[in-house]
Amino acid sequence: MMVQVTYCSHRTTDLGVREQLAFSSEEQLQRAYGTLRKDFPSSELVVLSTCNRVELYVAQEDPADTPNERQIAEFFSNFHSLPLEQFSDDLLSQRGPDAVRHLFEVASSVDSMVLGEPQIVNQVKEAYRVAQQNDACGPLTHALFQAAIRVSGRVRTETRLADGRVSIASVAVGDFGRSIFDQFDDKQVLIIGAGEMAEETLRYLRNEGEPTIIVVNRHPERAEDLASKCGGTAKPFEELDHWIACADIIVSTTGADRPIVDVDRFVQIRQNSDSHPLFILDLGAPRDFDPQVGDVDENVFLYDIDDLEATCESNRTARTAELERAEGIIEQETDRFMHDVFHRATGPIIRRLREEWHDVRHEEVERLFTKLPHLDEPHRKEIEKSIERIINKLLHPPLEALRDEARGGAPHTLIEALKRLFHLRD
Repeated sequence: MMVQVTYCSHRTTDLGVREQLAFSSEEQLQRAYGTLRKDFPSSELVVLSTCNRVELYVAQEDPADTPNERQIAEFFSNFHSLPLEQFSDDLLSQRGPDAVRHLFEVASSVDSMVLGEPQIVNQVKEAYRVAQQNDACGPLTHALFQAAIRVSGRVRTETRLADGRVSIASVAVGDFGRSIFDQFDDKQVLIIGAGEMAEETLRYLRNEGEPTIIVVNRHPERAEDLASKCGGTAKPFEELDHWIACADIIVSTTGADRPIVDVDRFVQIRQNSDSHPLFILDLGAPRDFDPQVGDVDENVFLYDIDDLEATCESNRTARTAELERAEGIIEQETDRFMHDVFHRATGPIIRRLREEWHDVRHEEVERLFTKLPHLDEPHRKEIEKSIERIINKLLHPPLEALRDEARGGAPHTLIEALKRLFHLRD
């Protein structure tokens, strides 16, 4: 098996480029899968696109069928109409155990800005679901993503990585929000969008008090659903400007493909308000608010995903001991997964080699005993043991070479050579 991951790292790619590479809707993902299946018909594929990363997982039995990094970069470039030179230097490619380990780290939130955040494993599950829905998965990606979900569970239960403020929403409310407001129960909160991130952020806000909550969404039924869960009120999307002017706190998570509020629009909105302190938490990827909105006046506090990074790095430092324990689990599970893969790749050929050579042993022993009928039972057994040891010693070098090559991926070249050398039938 060969597993490859290619991704744009949030540590090396600026937010603007990452926004252009993101897959912001399920409809866009469906089109992407259509293109990927056409471009790489022999590969199993899973796209993971979140606010911090865009990753493509590719798996196939035969390494010769593996798309190279250039081909994958060209897919991103063509699909998003983005010149290669704008992002190709920030594409990282990993294969085999390194790729498996990376996915396990992602699912376990070891690779997140906020260690232990619970949201990422749900995003991994959703990416896996969408890939299945688009007929892009196969036995290798099924095994890989099910293992990643299992590893995430182990890390969550066997370490304290998720203790305290562990999600982007909790850090945003607890650290950023608290630096602006002493209390939240007298504030009006506007939620733009109604996804999982919005719901999570609301939970943390309500833990800090009982604010008035307004939910605005392009889809009224989604706004109504979230409002009913949080004791808020759904309002028409057409009234967005009015509710922005009234809000003390705005949490925006629409997933739109471009900012929904540009600076000119916001200036007009602000002129219709009393210029009170306004905390805007833009969790959209791409951004929902133009970055210049934060400079309109001194009472506007605009934070986006990248603004969380320093706080999250501090969080990471404080959890070093738990991180080491989590990484130990991930390393153990990576070895376990690759061992299963190696067994899958080498097991049949090893079994057939042993069976065929032991058939030869049996035939030759029977022929020898026929020619030497005077041998008693103890001598016969000793002869059988000696021949068995000879065969095992002869088999040991090729089987060890097969296992060694398998540790770097599927050993197809050596398997084919062994089939020819020993005349093994398919």
